[in-house]
Amino acid sequence: MLLTMLFENPILFVVWLAAFLFSLSVHEFSHALAATWLGDSTAKRMGRLTINPAAHIDPVGLLAVVLIGFGWGKPVPYNPYNLKWPKWGPAAVAAAGPISNMTMATVSAVLAAMLAPRFGCNNLLMIFLSLMTGLNVALMVFNFIPLPPLDGSKALLAVFSAPQYAAFRTFIETQGQMFLFVLIILDSIAGLGLFAGLFNGASSILGHFVPLVCSI
Repeated sequence: MLLTMLFENPILFVVWLAAFLFSLSVHEFSHALAATWLGDSTAKRMGRLTINPAAHIDPVGLLAVVLIGFGWGKPVPYNPYNLKWPKWGPAAVAAAGPISNMTMATVSAVLAAMLAPRFGCNNLLMIFLSLMTGLNVALMVFNFIPLPPLDGSKALLAVFSAPQYAAFRTFIETQGQMFLFVLIILDSIAGLGLFAGLFNGASSILGHFVPLVCSI
């Protein structure tokens, strides 16, 4: 769809790409900031404590976004042994990304609601804010899924950190990524609508608090 947009509506494609890169950059920056606050300077030393997209873009992941609508950025490196909270520190670092997306989605929706009466929904700024709302809801929900390499897996592993769950943790850490990949493929090919249902549900919840005045 994005590749078609590039040729049919290049201005909309540029606005979409700008919203995506900004959302991704703030997401990854938030991981780096949380790790720094909790005592580890690895991300800061490696230049990841910035919202500059160049520091966070994975070229293959970005190309995948354009071609198939699904991609990824560079993971933020950190040393869990340096964190102040040995058990929950990694989960806190992971949660910072989706929380930043929730914040950006809410702020974008509020700004769109405030500016819509003046600019309407066809203004480029309004389109950008609508895309920011939708993209950040999608990034938040997707990253809360408790499967590696997504952020939600850190919370799951923290909950099951006791020795008796060692086999389960090993299974999740070694097989979770493949399970997620299969789930994405099945959802796409079979049209199960699992991810769309999660995104729509989260958008509906946001809509109860902030009027979603424009949609893309």
